[in-house]
Amino acid sequence: QVQLVESGGDSVQAGGSLRLSCAASGYNYRNFCVAWFRQAPGEEREEVAAIDQYGTRYADSVKGRFTISVDNDKNTLNLQMSSLKPEDTAMYYCASTPGSWICRNPSHFLLWGQGTQVTVSS
Repeated sequence: QVQLVESGGDSVQAGGSLRLSCAASGYNYRNFCVAWFRQAPGEEREEVAAIDQYGTRYADSVKGRFTISVDNDKNTLNLQMSSLKPEDTAMYYCASTPGSWICRNPSHFLLWGQGTQVTVSS
């Protein structure tokens, strides 16, 4: 069974750090787009960071603070978050594009995790 399972979400104070992980089972991240999205209550889901065939990309709001990476040995997608702000509060989801490097918008991501909550207090 193909499954992505996120972990690492927590409640932290502004300025703190968290590391989110997304373990894949029955699936290998190699050679496919991977990304982290987030969705706050009442807001649309937005891409936070992604790795595509050209490299990494980040939302302007997280550049310099978040780092996306893949540990191929552990088949785990990670998101290192630092200097967290209250506006980073959201449910965070990992996603991937089975069989494709096309990942220009959320509809291209067919495989999703269940989400992990990040709450940043001021």
